[in-house]
Amino acid sequence: MARRKSVCCGGSALEVTLSVLFILMTAVCVTLIALMATWKTHADPEPITSPSPHKPYLIGVGRADITGPPADIPLMGYANPQQMAAGIHTRLYSRAFIIDDGRRRVLFVTADIGMISQRLRLEVLQALQTKYGDLYRQDNVVLSGTHTHCAPGGYFQYTLLMIPSKGYIKASIEPLVNGIVKSIDLAHRNMRPGRIYRNRGELDNSSRNRSPHSYLNNPESERHRYKWNTDKQVLVLKFTDLDGDGIGMLSWFAVHAVSMNYTNRMVSSDNMGYASYLLEQDKNPGELPGQGGFVAGFSSSNLGDVSPNTRGPHCVNTGLPCNYLNSSCPVGGLKACLASGPGDDMFESTRIIGHSIYRKAKELYTNAVEEVTGFLHSAHQWVNMTDVTIQINDTHMVSTCKPALGHSFAAGTTDGGGDLNFTQGAVEGDPFWDGIRDAILGPPSNQTQKCHHPKPILFSTGEMNFPLPWHPQIVDVQIITIGPVAVVAVPGEMTTMSGRRLRDAVKQELESEGTFRDTEVVIAGLSNVYTHYITTYEEYQVQRYEGASTIYGPHTLSAYLHKYRGLARAIAQDRVSELPVGPQPPFFNKNLFTLMLPAPADRKPENTSFGDVLQQVFPVYRQGDVVSITFIAGNPRHSGDIRDKTFLTVEIYDNRTGTWEVVHTDASWDTRFHWLKGSNRQSNATIEWHIPPSAHSGFYRIRHFGHYKQMMGLRPDIKPYQGTSDVFRVAASFYYQ
Repeated sequence: MARRKSVCCGGSALEVTLSVLFILMTAVCVTLIALMATWKTHADPEPITSPSPHKPYLIGVGRADITGPPADIPLMGYANPQQMAAGIHTRLYSRAFIIDDGRRRVLFVTADIGMISQRLRLEVLQALQTKYGDLYRQDNVVLSGTHTHCAPGGYFQYTLLMIPSKGYIKASIEPLVNGIVKSIDLAHRNMRPGRIYRNRGELDNSSRNRSPHSYLNNPESERHRYKWNTDKQVLVLKFTDLDGDGIGMLSWFAVHAVSMNYTNRMVSSDNMGYASYLLEQDKNPGELPGQGGFVAGFSSSNLGDVSPNTRGPHCVNTGLPCNYLNSSCPVGGLKACLASGPGDDMFESTRIIGHSIYRKAKELYTNAVEEVTGFLHSAHQWVNMTDVTIQINDTHMVSTCKPALGHSFAAGTTDGGGDLNFTQGAVEGDPFWDGIRDAILGPPSNQTQKCHHPKPILFSTGEMNFPLPWHPQIVDVQIITIGPVAVVAVPGEMTTMSGRRLRDAVKQELESEGTFRDTEVVIAGLSNVYTHYITTYEEYQVQRYEGASTIYGPHTLSAYLHKYRGLARAIAQDRVSELPVGPQPPFFNKNLFTLMLPAPADRKPENTSFGDVLQQVFPVYRQGDVVSITFIAGNPRHSGDIRDKTFLTVEIYDNRTGTWEVVHTDASWDTRFHWLKGSNRQSNATIEWHIPPSAHSGFYRIRHFGHYKQMMGLRPDIKPYQGTSDVFRVAASFYYQ
């Protein structure tokens, strides 16, 4: 009995002990869970880049024609007065990408133009405000230019940029505004649930630093962090619907769109536009260029010192390398020093570079599996860039300057040199040119000269205001984030090292609060307003073209780093609403001048009609040949708004239906529309079709469309016309089988 009792009592004690231990363990677990929850809440907040790992975005893509008048209007980029538009190589497009996370919306537009001007951005924002209210605003809309140097100018409101563009030209800016807005309308209407994936890679043999002497002035320790003196990175964002079908792609790569050189007079989207053309043709099979639902945007980045002319600069008269320091030649000076390649002419170079960019982007697009998830953010400020003060260390404050351009600005670059006897790398003025400047425009103030040192000032544009300010004071700084991808919209052309410093600064600020991880920062160049170049302080000291064109002085980059850090910090801390808006930019209505006269009435030879053929096609061609035909033409300016139209078609005869099918328009890479202004107001149009190897054998014809103007008394009368070639045959052999 005693043993049983002992056993019984021993069992009760064990049960009590186990119960106490269970209660203690439960208390400990509860305490640990509470501590973990508290620690998770306060010490390690959930990244705002991952609200829901697989929550889809609303995505919309759209593309629209923005091609302006391809005649008489200066092409913007080289500032060459002889480079007046006279035809179409390829059409220009705006490509819009809208993303919505249910809380916020961002809109990115890349357009086939030299740069976004402040005037263009303000007019687009006004049009969006009228259509959509406050849905699309200055803070969540980024407009970026691909930097082609072969798109019509005339869309600026500051005097310096109006002069080479023949002023403010409504016929030029209206198709830009209407086309950009149309691309946004299409993207807005096409919004649907979808996903975004990112991928990155490197593209070599497609770019070259055109100012290596300036680059080498950056600290050696900094340069040693990088393999190349240009950025080779390609970033791709892949947009799909919920079924995984691709609807669009957006990519960034740093290279100047100057494969088409300053001798070209046809409107052209250049290498970046050709990359878009190739991917869209690939993803929209059977569609004509500019048609189809898939939209491929290739955007500019920190391309300030990056050229696609990979053979480098050589003296065109001797074939020898140019002077390394000032990019000139013993005979011919700057104009004789020209970079070229990789092709034997500008068309082949455009094709090679564009195809390389396309091929790398397509590879990255195809293999993109890393999903982009997380909230969207946008931060924007207007900044008076003539008056930014920055604390660079414990004892020194520096500031930006009123805008000014140095002597080396007039020297141009190895992608297109100036006509006068200026040289790159000038750190002293020229008494001859300074005297002419002083007599016509007045000398720069001592304060401005001191602020810009060592730049010898050629034009003190910040002190020139007739008939309008020569350069902007108020500029946009802006960042949008798509999950962990931060797009930094830069109002100019950043050099390679400037872009690297800005990317590092933005990434550091975004990740400082623990709310962003694995952040991808990309520079979107030529965005929102054009302010020329942005070099590092060290590059500025060399005063090559890029440094001479850094208009706000040697501390321009420091000012931008300061401002973009502030935007990134506000995003990371979710305090964007507290950012000051800044001073609004002007929208000039008075003193906008134009040097563009109305196109005169057209004339034609006696006993002919507009559209008649002057030079007929041959009966038979092979793949690889060039078909050429010339028509009596009117001035293309008389065709008005040419968006979504064409000056030509190449058509194949369909034996099954007995009809003609359009296989090419003037948007096609394989066609060229040349307009030649003759004497006595007569003009011709020559159409070329470079028959690709893929062309089907069969019977073809070429048609030309246009308008001519006649005067009915004092009233202009504009009428359409068309012309058609003889039927010709494309065959693998000249011999009939």
